Amino acid sequence: MPAPNPLLGDLARRGFMMTSLMTGLTLAVPHGASAQVISTDTQGLSAGEVQVPVADGRMPTYYARPEGAGPFPVVLVIEEIFGVHEYIKDTCRRLAKAGYLAVAPELYARLADLSKMTDAATIVRDVISKAPDATVLSDLDSALAWATTEGRGDASRLAVTGFCRGGRNTWLYAAHNAKLKAAVAWYGPVAGATSAIQPRTATDVAAELKAPLLGLYGAADTGIPPATVQAAAEKARAAGKTVEIVVFPDAPHGFHADYRPSYRKEIAEDGWGRMLAWFKKYGV
Repeated sequence: MPAPNPLLGDLARRGFMMTSLMTGLTLAVPHGASAQVISTDTQGLSAGEVQVPVADGRMPTYYARPEGAGPFPVVLVIEEIFGVHEYIKDTCRRLAKAGYLAVAPELYARLADLSKMTDAATIVRDVISKAPDATVLSDLDSALAWATTEGRGDASRLAVTGFCRGGRNTWLYAAHNAKLKAAVAWYGPVAGATSAIQPRTATDVAAELKAPLLGLYGAADTGIPPATVQAAAEKARAAGKTVEIVVFPDAPHGFHADYRPSYRKEIAEDGWGRMLAWFKKYGV
């Protein structure tokens, strides 16, 4: 197991609030009539929950990969604010059907039992704002280590993708891990408030990206102005980094989330194809 991480502080003393992943979909958002929940089977796959060693214990994590010996290219899947619920698990299975080992750690397991939380604003206030970025990055490192040592993943073909808050953390992780080959951020905030435990925004780290990054955003996303995303991309490009931003007209925030009213099927499928092409272009 990794050595204790002093950055965890009170979180390490608290222990884990979630020792296993939730079942079904999050209770924190309405599942509207325009949602079209996708259900991907496990035929030809190995998939399920594992306990990944992290600095202060074991983190519940979902994985999916093709059957066989591998090694398989690896994609870290970073959750939204709602936890590793069925939507994130299904995203992992979709990636596995495309030939990847997909790994989604429950990054907020120390802070709350997200399976019982019913209000998004409360989750942001009581969970997301209290998750140190340093701990999130360390946990993602641990998930990647599990993928390449225990999960039959190929350490030379590594990528990351994430949604909403996970999209923001995709920017941060792409600036953190030099082993990555590619990153895809789905509507990840690039600005916003900072704090002692979350000291930098995606824009702040844009010039430090260590992997080519594709950003998938919606023009109708009221919380993420496209101009701020383009400014982050320009900062990265000025530093010699490879960044491509796609802004889909009329797409709201959460357009890939098939369980929510924000889902836009054609745009989600377009973005998915662009993501897979990005991975392939950069060797994952």
